Amino acid sequence: MNLNEPQRLTVAGWVAGGSKISEVQNRLATELGVRLTYMEVRLLVDDLKLKLKDPEVPPPAAPATTPNLPVASPAAPTAPIPPAAAGTVSLSLDQITRPGALVSGKVTFSDGMNADWYLDQSGRMGVVPQQQGYKPSAVDVQQFQLALEREMTKLGL
Repeated sequence: MNLNEPQRLTVAGWVAGGSKISEVQNRLATELGVRLTYMEVRLLVDDLKLKLKDPEVPPPAAPATTPNLPVASPAAPTAPIPPAAAGTVSLSLDQITRPGALVSGKVTFSDGMNADWYLDQSGRMGVVPQQQGYKPSAVDVQQFQLALEREMTKLGL
């Protein structure tokens, strides 16, 4: 996709401002009327030699001190570690990629529902839920896209 110079500068500004691939894809469609697949946007960012920013990790909070509380002895049993926070989406990559796909894997949404996902050579995303008719929440879809973007970056795609 060839963008004109003002459009390229606009995309560069979005990336410099911290936008991720999925955000650039959405903004291209809504603000510039240019519809591109995730992979096309990824290649556009690469062609423009733009560097995506890593998300800022907040500094760890200082532990709160509570005076006059008894301290547990080392021999005392410890409380179990709580499960992952509600609203988390976990993503895994297949070791053997699905036929016809560039990359594929599995996703577990925050409500515990599972689905297979794939990205084909044309940059089209597909999600196949194990339960027919299942639709993840909008928040889960966004978390899935961000997790996928991180994994694709690790793979150099």
